[in-house]
Amino acid sequence: MHSLHNQRVLVIGGSSGIGLAIAAATTDAGASVTIASRNQEKLTAVATKLNGAVHIAVLDTDDNGLLERFFERQMTWDHVVVSAAQTKVGSVRSLSLTDAKAAMESKFWGAYRVARVARINDGGSLTLVSGFLSERPSATAVLQGAINAALEALARGLALELAPVRVNAVSPGMIETPIWDDLPSEKRRRMFEATAAQLPVHKIGQPEDIANAVLFLMTTTYATGSTVRVDGGGVIA
Repeated sequence: MHSLHNQRVLVIGGSSGIGLAIAAATTDAGASVTIASRNQEKLTAVATKLNGAVHIAVLDTDDNGLLERFFERQMTWDHVVVSAAQTKVGSVRSLSLTDAKAAMESKFWGAYRVARVARINDGGSLTLVSGFLSERPSATAVLQGAINAALEALARGLALELAPVRVNAVSPGMIETPIWDDLPSEKRRRMFEATAAQLPVHKIGQPEDIANAVLFLMTTTYATGSTVRVDGGGVIA
């Protein structure tokens, strides 16, 4: 297990799915972890689930003033992860401009706002979560691919601007998270099975797979400006 003993880690979007797995993994690695999201009830429930091993903070990446006040009050962090985003999916011609702008506002500008104000120790890291559609676009999710590509380019530029803080991105493929829970269970099962059959690894990813990649980037001090793709071979399939 990677050691993050006594290091301070902030996981924004840490109350479910990939963010929760990152919070659990970094806690197990010895870090002092704070999870942040907009929902106080979900944060409290997750803290209970993790036996009180994490701190919680209510944060909204759309609220720049709230982010500024939060980071001003806090000591510097060793590692910050941004996995929070809410985006509607659809083709360019079917997705309303309002929903398209909201998606960009949440996933890209949310990460941008955090990067502007987060105070991170030299040699520490900022990790953004993008997605493999940046490299393998979908006709029904064009905007998501563009947002993910923008996030990865942002990480590369920030790696230069914020040095010696290290900045990287992790690019997941299809991961089994609560984001799919709105689908009827049978439809979700068929989707997972069909996707798994097309992938070289013949299975769907789990949140822990992404958490492993984030841990690698946190603890590998020679890694910056990188995008680590964890997609089961989705880009090459």
